[in-house]
Amino acid sequence: MFQIELTGKTVLITGVSTGIGASIAKMAAKAGANISGCATSATCSEFDKIAKENCVHTLYTECDVTKEDDLRKLIQNTVETFGGIDVLISNSGKNIFEGAAHCDDEHWMQNIELNLASHWRLAKYCKPYLEKNNGVIIIMTSNHAYSTIPGCFPYNVAKTALTGLVRSLAIEWGPAIRTVGIAPGFIDTPGNQKWFDSFPDSKIEKQRTIDLHPVKKMGSPEEIGAWCVFLASEYASFASGVTYLVDGGRSALMQDQ
Repeated sequence: MFQIELTGKTVLITGVSTGIGASIAKMAAKAGANISGCATSATCSEFDKIAKENCVHTLYTECDVTKEDDLRKLIQNTVETFGGIDVLISNSGKNIFEGAAHCDDEHWMQNIELNLASHWRLAKYCKPYLEKNNGVIIIMTSNHAYSTIPGCFPYNVAKTALTGLVRSLAIEWGPAIRTVGIAPGFIDTPGNQKWFDSFPDSKIEKQRTIDLHPVKKMGSPEEIGAWCVFLASEYASFASGVTYLVDGGRSALMQDQ
């Protein structure tokens, strides 16, 4: 059976406490990688299971990615433990939906710092270590980078900007570092479930959303994790400077029908 191997590689993943980040860590561990993960919580029980279930080495660091000192500590811990960094998967982010008219400066800056600037800073600090290993940067953006709905400002602005970050890093840091992005659509995560729960009948709204996808399902976090493993591997060595929209065909529809 064909299987992608990342054995001996060190993969640094942000936002591993839940959802997509946790599944990226799980899938990278299944491929044999050493995993350095972070989140804002002091401990992460789900992350602790990864080493036991996959017989890989893991390191967990409490980190607020909007704080430069935390980022430097995360990288230092990773390099001291594993000797370097081969793959950076910059995944941390949060839905900040205010609407263009109601968004204040505080929420705008919170959004820019978390959903845009932190990805650039982390990539910049990891650059010397990635260059040594012909490394890969994978930046997690969103389908909101390509099309959005009312009320999702300023989140969609930052996610759109991340596609420009992917292009710039690929051009300026290649060929030593390869940079790609992933823009997931509706993925079955706690965050998206919270969105559905905001409607009077969450089950009806969720099914309505599912029916708008040609594949007639939502994506799973493990599917996005598998995309990351592939893009980090030698089999994706010709992919750089592009963001892959993984949305179950949702963007192919001209209108809801």
